[in-house]
Amino acid sequence: MIPGLLFPNLDPVAIQIGPLAIRWYALAYIVGIILSWRLMRRLAAQSPEIATTTQVDDFVSWATLGVVLGGRLGYCLFYQPSVYLADPIGILRVWTGGMSFHGGILGVAIAIVLFCRHYRIPILGFSDRLAVCAPIGLGLGRVANFINGELWGRPASAALPWAMIFPRADTVPRHPSQIYQALMEGLILFLIMFSLSRREAIRARFGLLTGIFLIGYGVARITGELFREPDDFLGFLWFGATMGQLLSIPMVVAGLWLVLRRKA
Repeated sequence: MIPGLLFPNLDPVAIQIGPLAIRWYALAYIVGIILSWRLMRRLAAQSPEIATTTQVDDFVSWATLGVVLGGRLGYCLFYQPSVYLADPIGILRVWTGGMSFHGGILGVAIAIVLFCRHYRIPILGFSDRLAVCAPIGLGLGRVANFINGELWGRPASAALPWAMIFPRADTVPRHPSQIYQALMEGLILFLIMFSLSRREAIRARFGLLTGIFLIGYGVARITGELFREPDDFLGFLWFGATMGQLLSIPMVVAGLWLVLRRKA
């Protein structure tokens, strides 16, 4: 008897049309952007209105560039700086994998500031609406991680009913941490953000939803990393923390500042 569930051999390619292959991870990005765009159009029009639907449509390309460029640069600088400083051209090899959410959020933050200044839109009001949409892409991304059989969890007791063996790792039963993170960073965080966004009093306090999102994601990521195996080229860092946990601490601090600032 196998001491744990065996990870299903899922094809990382979601759609194959001749030589064109769309992988699950890319599909997660595409679907996440589309769903977020549709929801953002609705949220932006709610009172107090902060942007037109046309402006939201225009921002999609800005956000996409922010996510992709920021996510890639963040991974290269946060996780493997020595590798990419020695081979800068490797940064362009996005097909080899390697994206960082923390880099992606910095990229989107820059896009928000530049976009809102150009169109004279309240920066924090706009980011509040976007913060409600962000967990959609986060959750889908984690599901794609699971389908790809990557970013697996730490060893777990074989008695754990859902402990899973990931063949790409070893034969040790592990936590399916991708699912944990998909639930915490995606579904649960989205339900919280969406429920809060339905209250006009909260929407009117620009920066409050952004702060709650930063705290929520930071706590979810720090918690999820307790079950996730750290990257083998980094391992555990200061005080036994992972890189994901360390990068999430400033998010929680910034979120607390925004929430306390908008408390009154």
